[in-house]
Amino acid sequence: MAFRSNGPTMLALPAFRGATRRIILTALSVYLATLFVSLFLPRLAALVNSLMLHPDQAIGRYVWQIVTYPFISLTLFGALFSMLSLWFFGSALEDERGPLWMTEYFFVSTIGGGALACVLSRTLLANTAGLSPAERTFGLWPAVLALVLAFARFHPEQEITFNFIFRVKAKFLAAIYLLIYLALSLSSHQQFDALTALCAALCGFVYLTLAPRRGLRYAASEKWYSLRNAWYRRKRQQAARKFEVYMSKQGKTTSVAEEKRDPADRKWMN
Repeated sequence: MAFRSNGPTMLALPAFRGATRRIILTALSVYLATLFVSLFLPRLAALVNSLMLHPDQAIGRYVWQIVTYPFISLTLFGALFSMLSLWFFGSALEDERGPLWMTEYFFVSTIGGGALACVLSRTLLANTAGLSPAERTFGLWPAVLALVLAFARFHPEQEITFNFIFRVKAKFLAAIYLLIYLALSLSSHQQFDALTALCAALCGFVYLTLAPRRGLRYAASEKWYSLRNAWYRRKRQQAARKFEVYMSKQGKTTSVAEEKRDPADRKWMN
């Protein structure tokens, strides 16, 4: 487990709110539901399995798997540590970038990573052991690794207390997280888990490189309002010209011109 440190060791977790809280509560609810099904309704195990990511199913009838697989966990410790890691790094990033950015980044990295891993499994890596379309994956760790990458991208020199003992910089912690996860996945013959994590990290990196600072959704909304305001300005100008023509026919000279404005003045809505 990692904790941010600006000086003395800080053991307090960040605030539990916003998009990070919603993601964690969703994953926790699904874990409890999965545990209940495994204990009391074993006949519904196929339903839980249909929510995991299967390359031979996700690109086809069960396309929802690329959205649902991060929220599935089967082991207590795996769910606990992944949620705590997501809580720490997700909350820190959400405080800086906002809940819309956090939600967008989470789904871009997990959906993009899952889809890319499925495509690779069904094409280039179809004959590779452990990466065939018959494999499956699930869990929050691909999203956690993408968030650690984002944190290291924004704060590469930030010191983190790792496992309450070691203090390392964020850029090194990202490499430690990735190497440990890959080592555990490969040693347990879960190559498709490792591939999905790498693809999620790659999609997260592409998003960090190309997306606007406050996210694609915010940029799209700003563009929409800009186009809407330009349309309203044009309608006002057309109405002003019609009024000037009408007044000129009445033998009067009238000029209706919009007041010049400062583009940085937020009091102007249009």
